[in-house]
Amino acid sequence: MPYNRLGTAGLQVSQFSFGSWVTFGRQVDTGIAKEQLQLAAEAGVNFFDNAEVYALGRSEEIMGEAIRELGWKRHEYVISTKLFWGINGDMVNMKNTLNRKYLMQAIDGSLERLGLDFVDLVYAHRPDPNTPIEETVYAFSDMIEQGKALYWGTSEWSADEIRAAWEIADKRNLRKPVMEQPQYNLLHRDRVENEYARLYNDIGLGLTTWSPLASGVLTGKYLDGVPEGSRGSTAAHKEILGDARKFEPQIRELLKMAEKLEVSPAQLALAWVAANPHVSTVILGASSVAQLDENLGALVALERLTPELKAELDALFA
Repeated sequence: MPYNRLGTAGLQVSQFSFGSWVTFGRQVDTGIAKEQLQLAAEAGVNFFDNAEVYALGRSEEIMGEAIRELGWKRHEYVISTKLFWGINGDMVNMKNTLNRKYLMQAIDGSLERLGLDFVDLVYAHRPDPNTPIEETVYAFSDMIEQGKALYWGTSEWSADEIRAAWEIADKRNLRKPVMEQPQYNLLHRDRVENEYARLYNDIGLGLTTWSPLASGVLTGKYLDGVPEGSRGSTAAHKEILGDARKFEPQIRELLKMAEKLEVSPAQLALAWVAANPHVSTVILGASSVAQLDENLGALVALERLTPELKAELDALFA
């Protein structure tokens, strides 16, 4: 397993990581989570991604329980959480916000559910137009000063918002955001490849990307219908079927390319994301141990993905 620095930070994260979005607390219980975490660790994965809102806190509880049962030492893994949506219903000041009151209480709640003294990474899960960015920057900086997190960053923020937060921190000698967690895959490329282009050199931004398979669209499994139990069978993910139809010619060509390389379409699509030098880690999601095992095979696809083949994929999904 290769390891990359998180942007210009000293922390190193595995090329592929494992996240609990959608699955933990919905499709995966502590038993399966424990098997998945162990499999990932044996493959060299050291970064495990979570968020307060995943299964309304249950995802953090499951991950924390699984880690304790596995007996991992704290220095052996990197773990994250993300804050914004809130899990206290419609209570004012505690939902869809990055104000100081919410953030300082939310991080305590996440640590309690995870059973940890600190997380390695904490993210502002979305931007908050109703809270001054300066207030948000101070709150995240204070989390680090208090030892509750080691690094902070953003998720799905615009380039302008990230730069504004970084410049406020720079001017006031506060902890700067060092990473962004955007969606990035063959179907969603503009933000990572264009909008953020100057941030990589200007502020040393690192990326921990999510949805590398476009919610399963790039596996090809939705081309001939909706498999039972898949994300496309749920109301929350009906929109992904539109992508499957819209990009059907490209996806079928992806399947042919994968067959020639003797890898799965998922592995090839994952390798394409990992091949971007600005991506620090690619977050994998899986509802079963077997699915995670297949996705970790993307390391083989990455070795077989030549610059010429990558350019061919770039053009195919341009």
